[in-house]
Amino acid sequence: MHRLFAASTMALLLAAGAAQAQVDTASVDAAVQRVLPEVVAWRRDFHQHPELGFAEARSAGVIADHLRSLGLEVRTGVGKTGVIGVLRGARPGRTVALRADMDALPVQEATGLAFASSATGTYMGNTVPVAHACGHDMHMAMLMGAAEVLAGMKDQIAGTVVFVFQPAEEGAPPGEPKGGAALMIAEGALNDPKPEAIFGLHVVPGRLGSVFYRPEGFMAASDRVDIRLTGKQTHGAWPWRGVDVIAVAGQVVETVNTLTARTVDPTTTPTVFTIATINAGVRYNIIPDSATLSGTLRTFDTDQRDALVARAETAIDHVAEAYGATAEFGVRQNAALVFNDPDLSAWLAPVLTEAAGEGNVNPATPPTTVAEDFSYFQQVIPGVFYHLGASPDGVDPATSAPNHSPEFSPNEKVLPLGVKTHVLTALRFLERS
Repeated sequence: MHRLFAASTMALLLAAGAAQAQVDTASVDAAVQRVLPEVVAWRRDFHQHPELGFAEARSAGVIADHLRSLGLEVRTGVGKTGVIGVLRGARPGRTVALRADMDALPVQEATGLAFASSATGTYMGNTVPVAHACGHDMHMAMLMGAAEVLAGMKDQIAGTVVFVFQPAEEGAPPGEPKGGAALMIAEGALNDPKPEAIFGLHVVPGRLGSVFYRPEGFMAASDRVDIRLTGKQTHGAWPWRGVDVIAVAGQVVETVNTLTARTVDPTTTPTVFTIATINAGVRYNIIPDSATLSGTLRTFDTDQRDALVARAETAIDHVAEAYGATAEFGVRQNAALVFNDPDLSAWLAPVLTEAAGEGNVNPATPPTTVAEDFSYFQQVIPGVFYHLGASPDGVDPATSAPNHSPEFSPNEKVLPLGVKTHVLTALRFLERS
């Protein structure tokens, strides 16, 4: 229902009267270049001081101080560590939101950068290395730069820009019922003022300077899957005297892989079901009484997802029963489908081309099975999420280290493009009357 409402709303908004006078691209380019040294410095500072989800206190403080220095209205603690900045133009008008994520990952960095992270944090009760292995350091710096550029153009702006700095994009930490986007929404991040549209970006492997996205389903819905198997402990030399959960776990992995490959039509929408962790046992010659498995399910169709979950739960129960074990099966959504509003997607293409140049924007890229909780903002207001190619110089994008890899190192040369796409997206949206 919300998509039909959003589409009709956008059609009315985008068809509204004549455009106001535009801020020229050359002025934007010059302002971006002036702020670029700061953007680079912020990126390196954030990179060297990464923080896990809902623990981004230092990052939030740096962001809030900067937004206040620009004269923006600032709200902190929205969704634990989230920050909202509001820039009101010299004249009334529409309202648009720009979003960046803030959290890092429990990853040991292996980039070799001079400003590489040596930070640690607490994850699932353990002390772990922490690194910005997904590019959120770039995102924060880009949006801070965009805020400075737009604040410098305040007298030319009719309308309001809302800057959303979101924690915990990588999912709700253990024990937390909601991730960053969902919690910020619940705590009023999109209220007072309420944006008419929201835009966000992500750096990924790709040709430097390229921008790509697609209308409708762009990034997969993501579910976390947890399975607990219970058997009967026994000596490793006498497996028949117990119930071997190690054997059951192996069959469960095979069952999940086969179900996905043999019961889902690969010509409809991409579907990935991965078991990524198996934990069981403490000694080489003892078959334990329990095993836990966890994994991720990525889908683009709700009905297809629900059917696969139901089949998996039934099949896993049967596998466990065949061995004399029992199975508990749980699914929790981490991110909904990133659904780019079709009308807004079409409107955005020439704006991104203005920022990136002819031939550098692909508004019809294939869907991707990675996920983003930007999707929850899109369930409330129309939005578009797009990717920036940021592979290192001289590295084939097909072989450059992916997001979440210890070697992931996006190219800093993409920073001005990210600032510029944010700025032009906000300006051009507000310039429509």
